[in-house]
Amino acid sequence: MDVFLALFFRIIPLYLVILLGFVAGKYLNVKKEALASLLIYIIAPVVIFNGVVTARISISTLSLPILFFILASFTGMIFYKLAKFIWTDSTKNIFGFAAGSGNTGYFGLPVAYAIFPSELIGPVVLSILGFILFENSLGFFITARGHHTVKESILKVLKLPTIYAFFLGLIINLSGIPLGQIYTDTVANFRGAYTVLGMMIIGLGLADVRGFKFDLKFTGLTFLTKFIWWPLMVYGVIIADNMVFRIYDPSIHKVMILMSIVPLAANTVAFATELKAQPEKASVAVLLSTLFALFYIPLITSLFLS
Repeated sequence: MDVFLALFFRIIPLYLVILLGFVAGKYLNVKKEALASLLIYIIAPVVIFNGVVTARISISTLSLPILFFILASFTGMIFYKLAKFIWTDSTKNIFGFAAGSGNTGYFGLPVAYAIFPSELIGPVVLSILGFILFENSLGFFITARGHHTVKESILKVLKLPTIYAFFLGLIINLSGIPLGQIYTDTVANFRGAYTVLGMMIIGLGLADVRGFKFDLKFTGLTFLTKFIWWPLMVYGVIIADNMVFRIYDPSIHKVMILMSIVPLAANTVAFATELKAQPEKASVAVLLSTLFALFYIPLITSLFLS
């Protein structure tokens, strides 16, 4: 119970940021389009570069972004294909993206800091990288296909700086090049902006909703993929690792569980806005999953990760 309450109160400030985003969009005329571009093209690349540069690289930890990229890509493609039998508009595209992604950065990191020792933060960051790579490659491509040709979608993916930031960070990490205290102090500001602006864009998206039109089918299926499919899939990977592969120790398994129980990615709103793929529908679904996670994450964490 103590773990549940500690996490519950740790997460509440994130909801206040969502509220501030709603107020900014509703009464200060702040546009989510500008914030979405800022997150995708500037802040996220800096954060992911720093995550790779500062992580302790080993075979098991380096495999985490690869593992979650594969799981996210598999999930995104499977549910995107299934969605074609349900929707004919760009809803199927944003659903595929939402199924494969998760709010691992804006939610996952604060929760990780609250429940894990410092030596596990590196594996958490590397796991998050797998989701970010999916979001900025195949996930972006799936979403872009709602309004763009295959060629246009590929060109949009190649313009995303996050992928290049990942490999540049890996090169610098392995080469041991020191970046200095000025770099460290500067990047700390970007990490804070990543969380604050990432949650604020949910509120900005809600401020643009003209009438609360609850799409039961879309929201219900995204909840199914996020809160049932993902935990079961990751639990299957853990069982396989325990019985056959033996790559990860139990502490890494805890990181994997945390990555599987976060709500829908706030970047769902950012990408839907950038690519004009049902941003209002995405905003409502992300908000509802985020509200559900206020109780779901502390509950699962107190039962399985404490």
